Amino acid sequence: MGCCEATRPELSGVISEPGPMPVLDRRAAVKGMLAMSGALALGACADRAVPGTVRLAFCGQLLCVVPYEVTRARGHFADQGLNVELVYTRGGTAAMQALVGGAVEYAGTSFDVALQAAANGAEIRRFASTGRLPLFALAVAPGRASEITTVQALRGSTVGVSGLGNADHALLLYLLDQAGVDPASVSFATIGTNLYDAVRLGQVDAGMLQEPALSLIVQDGGRELVNFMEIEQAYEHLGGPYEFMGVAVRADEREQRLPEMRRLAAALERGLEDTRTIPPEEIVAALPETLIAGSDIPQLLAIIERYRLSLYPESVTIDTAAAERVAQSQQIADLLAPGQVELSELLDTDALRL
Repeated sequence: MGCCEATRPELSGVISEPGPMPVLDRRAAVKGMLAMSGALALGACADRAVPGTVRLAFCGQLLCVVPYEVTRARGHFADQGLNVELVYTRGGTAAMQALVGGAVEYAGTSFDVALQAAANGAEIRRFASTGRLPLFALAVAPGRASEITTVQALRGSTVGVSGLGNADHALLLYLLDQAGVDPASVSFATIGTNLYDAVRLGQVDAGMLQEPALSLIVQDGGRELVNFMEIEQAYEHLGGPYEFMGVAVRADEREQRLPEMRRLAAALERGLEDTRTIPPEEIVAALPETLIAGSDIPQLLAIIERYRLSLYPESVTIDTAAAERVAQSQQIADLLAPGQVELSELLDTDALRL
């Protein structure tokens, strides 16, 4: 289960089915977004469009997908009079490119992707939230589990990340800042998306992992130091939720689409409610077979059951404080200059107010 953006991929735009998640240099990719937008009026999507269809592109990472597919499968889009085509993409930046380029009407991405898009001139408005925590945990290698028991104990250690400037690295820097740890006292090893073996074998002292790698490391004797997928730990270590998945629209279409945006958000809110309450087996049944083919289904069910109340908010209303934490982390990681993006302009907190 890779993150929406892992390290440096080749971008190929929008795809119609889930596929391998390439890795991506967020800064380079998003800086080229506006220049590419003409090419990204992707004939692939535009040619398939059916009159009356609303196309929503989003990152194909499994835990990001869940509320959208549950909303579709439970009929909530249809109940709102919407014919929604869920368009899987190779990461959140590709989904954002599709939106900026006019290939889709809406894009669901992590908030750091939306921030970088806005920082590079994309005229978008984020109006709904479907995920309030990032899909990472900081885990300690089995051989160091008895020594590294706090964030402060990371001083002098080597921590694995997918790549410098990626979402996991920015989040780690924010964690260190919140804990009062000088990042210069920690070494960062850029390993790519498969950090599991490096942590398990003790090639690094700790690493930013996702599930199921986290559970496997703990089974091997490692330590779950900070699990950002648990809302209680997010409050303890970050100060609260850390805005993740959400939906954006092109700014110049906001007024004409406002009633549609509200219906889309209402459907997603019902989907979030179901995601938090229905049996995990029904959630898995709502997912495309191509997305879960080859998965360890009992393990997937356990992961959904463990994290769903933390990952998925009760409401689609945007938490501005959670968004501010992401912006601050990007500033700490030198990915965003102070004041470069006005959150009051990027976040459309008025859209869902009737």
